[in-house]
Amino acid sequence: MGELIVLNKDADTVQYLDAETGESLATVDTDFNPHEVALSPDGETAYVTCSLGDSLLFLDNESREVRDRFEHDLFDFPHGLAVRESAGELWLVSTYSSQVFVFKIETEELLETFPTHQQHSHIVTFGPGEERAYIANIGSDTVTVVDADERRVVADPPVGEGPEGIAVDQDTGEILVANQDDGRLSVLNPETFADEGPAILGATPIRVVFDPEGRYVLVPNRESDDVSVIDTEHIRDGERRPWEIKRIPVGIWPGGTVFEPSGDRAFVANNKTNDVSVIDTGTFEEVERFDAGYHPDGITYLER
Repeated sequence: MGELIVLNKDADTVQYLDAETGESLATVDTDFNPHEVALSPDGETAYVTCSLGDSLLFLDNESREVRDRFEHDLFDFPHGLAVRESAGELWLVSTYSSQVFVFKIETEELLETFPTHQQHSHIVTFGPGEERAYIANIGSDTVTVVDADERRVVADPPVGEGPEGIAVDQDTGEILVANQDDGRLSVLNPETFADEGPAILGATPIRVVFDPEGRYVLVPNRESDDVSVIDTEHIRDGERRPWEIKRIPVGIWPGGTVFEPSGDRAFVANNKTNDVSVIDTGTFEEVERFDAGYHPDGITYLER
């Protein structure tokens, strides 16, 4: 049993859907333009950035209501979220101020904020052991590498044009980056940060999401209305290289993507058809659509 938490950006709502049937279980009003969502380690709280409302909301997943709100003078399109479970922290990046915010999960207090010194810092994720954070900077075509304990920027390697989606292979440490303006997947070496394995994707790729076992990656391509399937163990020219092996047609403007914990299915929020594609990962085909609200984007899976 599980639920999908879907953010409807143009309706200013969070919607809870039954992950098996697509039935709408509850709808919660939010601030303006809810964009990204993450879960606390215990699953009791959903963290939601309202990008045009310049706020971070704390939703109680049991009562399905907003129980707290955080605002800050440096919030300017707060967007990407990532939980650093090993340290009990929630990290948030604010796009137009290019600031990183670190919260203590237990108390929800702000511990620290610091700049990336890049342009339009958009999405944050962690590498193996959560020792380093990686931030995609859309405006400067770079990835910021941060020592997570010291909150210190250690590198700003260049990638493709308009990097947005980013995730890290927890086995190899490779950093995978979806560059929306040139339709490429950058694969950065975790030691040298050299781009060693660029692959061609669809039009305007915007997310990078690993399956629970770390073998396959889904990348939704916003303007080609499909999802690229990346095999991280693909052999090309005698070498292992993450490579696109299939594209799955979905709805219009796919965005937020999440796997269920078993990895058997994935869910993709389609911004312009106001629905969620259900993908069978055994065949990598769309098998169903769930109705959502206006402009669904951020999405996560809540185990029950």
